[in-house]
Amino acid sequence: MDFLKSLSHPEEIYNLFKFKMGGCRTVMSRLNYESMSPSLRICYQYLNQTSRSFAAVIQALDDELRHAVCIFYLVLRALDTVEDDMTIPLPEKISMLHNFHSYLYDAKWKYTESREKDRRVLEDFPTITLEFRKLAQVYRDVIKDICQQMGRGMAEFLEKKVGTLAEWDRYCHYVAGLVGIGLSRLFSASELEDPILGQDTRLPNSMGLFLQKTNIIRDYLEDQQDGREFWPKEVWEKYAQKLTDFAVPENLDSAVKCLNELVTNALQHVPDVLTYLSRLKNQSVFNFCAIPQVMAMATLAACYNNPHVFSDVVKIRKGQAVTLMMGATNMEAVKTIMHQYCKEIQLRIPMSDPSTTHIQEITGNISRLTLTNSPFVSRAYLSPVYLSCAMLLVALSWQYLSTLSQPSDEYIKGL
Repeated sequence: MDFLKSLSHPEEIYNLFKFKMGGCRTVMSRLNYESMSPSLRICYQYLNQTSRSFAAVIQALDDELRHAVCIFYLVLRALDTVEDDMTIPLPEKISMLHNFHSYLYDAKWKYTESREKDRRVLEDFPTITLEFRKLAQVYRDVIKDICQQMGRGMAEFLEKKVGTLAEWDRYCHYVAGLVGIGLSRLFSASELEDPILGQDTRLPNSMGLFLQKTNIIRDYLEDQQDGREFWPKEVWEKYAQKLTDFAVPENLDSAVKCLNELVTNALQHVPDVLTYLSRLKNQSVFNFCAIPQVMAMATLAACYNNPHVFSDVVKIRKGQAVTLMMGATNMEAVKTIMHQYCKEIQLRIPMSDPSTTHIQEITGNISRLTLTNSPFVSRAYLSPVYLSCAMLLVALSWQYLSTLSQPSDEYIKGL
């Protein structure tokens, strides 16, 4: 059971139970599907089917913006499904990626030959584009522009692997940085955020790069098993002849050194993340942006100097994820969380690592930027007797409560 993994973290047990009892509603609202058109309800159905990680936070956004972001996500999910489908002949795939943005205004276009798990968004693309065309023009312009840029970028990397760190940044820009830029433009278009947020590209690009690099670092083993390589050769060739060598136990020391260098690179984006989040005014937008960022920071802390990255999937505990979700609702709390995980990394920095000096500098800067007088919320002071009773109550109630919170659980499972 999930709460058993958090036995040594009483604040996580408290928050898991609180989450099950309805605390999730502080960051995730329940939608009124009955008020939606049939096609829009189908779009939200596809959203929940294709994204456990983002569906819940998207649905917590304010009304008009929520629909725009939902359609934005589904359009990019359809584009990504084309890019991932290895059964599509390369010339045809390149053509589809370059022209995908034009399909948004083609009411009949769909693709029915995909074998990917998310192929439904391609097979029923007319339903998605129907709702796209109902959006305000300002939203449509953003979605089409980002779709066009991303399609071209994906096509660029179809026939080449990520070599240099500059290419790593460029690849992450295409698949995630552009998402951050597009979202910022949607936030501003909704008038929930200031126009300057949508005009800036550097900060939202860093937001996307931080998330994407974290995923790439964490997913080494899964990508290797699927025959994919996203770690930059400029870094890994310092430590091995082939990227696959890191999965061999004899090469674990070199593998961890490479891992640490990539984590160091990803952490460089944290100051930009903090600056971006500090500019947000709307609570739902802040939650939407902050929760994935603190999750990424926690994930990097779990991966840093951790040899298990090369033999297993390193994930944060469900109780840990719930605690972060319920805590990251204001800037002071986000700073405190970032500070906490930065300190965890600092405590594990090996003195013999090639990137030691660099990560000490970066984490030192992050620590200074995130220093606050607000300790991260903890229930560690609760008495052992109280905690024992609480854990027993959680154990007895868990199965029943699980049936009442299926939608919110799906978000956590995707992390």
